Amino acid sequence: MDTPTATRPLVITDNPELLDDLLRLASAAAVDVTVAHTTANAGRDWSRAPLIVVGADLLSALADLEPEPHPNVVAAGRDGRRCAAPAHAVGTAARRVGARAVFSLPDDEAALAELFAESMRPRAGRAPVVSVLGGRGGAGASLLAIALALGGARAGLNTALFDADPLGVGLDVLLGEEHATGSRWGDLLAREGRMDWSAVRGALPVVRGLSLLTWQRGPALPVPTPAMRAVLTSAAYGADLVVADLPRALDAGAEEALRRTTTVLLVVPAAVHAVMAAQRLAPRLRDQVADVRVVTRRADADLPASDIARTLGLPLAGDIGEERGLPAVLDRGDAPAAHRGSPLARFADGFLTRLRAERRAAGRAAQ
Repeated sequence: MDTPTATRPLVITDNPELLDDLLRLASAAAVDVTVAHTTANAGRDWSRAPLIVVGADLLSALADLEPEPHPNVVAAGRDGRRCAAPAHAVGTAARRVGARAVFSLPDDEAALAELFAESMRPRAGRAPVVSVLGGRGGAGASLLAIALALGGARAGLNTALFDADPLGVGLDVLLGEEHATGSRWGDLLAREGRMDWSAVRGALPVVRGLSLLTWQRGPALPVPTPAMRAVLTSAAYGADLVVADLPRALDAGAEEALRRTTTVLLVVPAAVHAVMAAQRLAPRLRDQVADVRVVTRRADADLPASDIARTLGLPLAGDIGEERGLPAVLDRGDAPAAHRGSPLARFADGFLTRLRAERRAAGRAAQ
């Protein structure tokens, strides 16, 4: 029996070559799609389609129509070119339609085929994936990622924390749990395809109530794209909250994590040089993720958080005050965000409360 049109992924393009590519990828995923050759024809199935793929040829025209928000929109172009227009124009149009990722074919074919397959899997819903990056080195992104994951565990959420920075100290070390038993990235680098989250979770270290995927001691290899895709996808559809600590210098694995990300938090200390460094990274993040917010650290009257956010062109998620005695806390193997009085913990609890409220409101609006 054919799938009802309204429950199929929606492809919006009038480019014959791009359409052939997208239909081939959908067929490989055993998924039927609805095709709209014009933006005017896209409105009928927009709100009910589980996935919307907008071709680069119609992206700007669709953005001009200001479509209603949809939780699962991506954009796609072919032959390594996202669009004939400048890259920043593509990113702007993608954000205006709410696209959470921009795919370039043929490089991103595997990821897009997996999205087609995911769109038809029965599920209660996709967990938010919050990725944290530093606007400069030493900004405190790893500590914020830990704070968010601990906040999720405190809230009773099935929480996964991914350490995606192969050159970092290791989130297990920052948590004071470097001897926790369980699988590390080195055990999963060859994985690809569908994975069951309950099986993955059972193999990972459980630290302070959350599932942690980090690195083994010694040299660490970057995470291949298929492994990142497989593990992150399983968590997104099996956990309640996924937090990823990404490197500022994005490798292929981190790029794949961004494609799966629903919200990015860019951590920027209140210093002129930190803001200048963050300005180099912010446009790239905006081009790939629709929801990018800035978190300032120790902002004051000389450099207010609102000024930093305005300079970066990002909404402000909040400011985190000074974490007193931080070096001593880390030296004794404690996690500052484990204590509710910690500025990191207060920010994390407040942010997660707001995020859950936003998702509930978006869900009601989509009904």
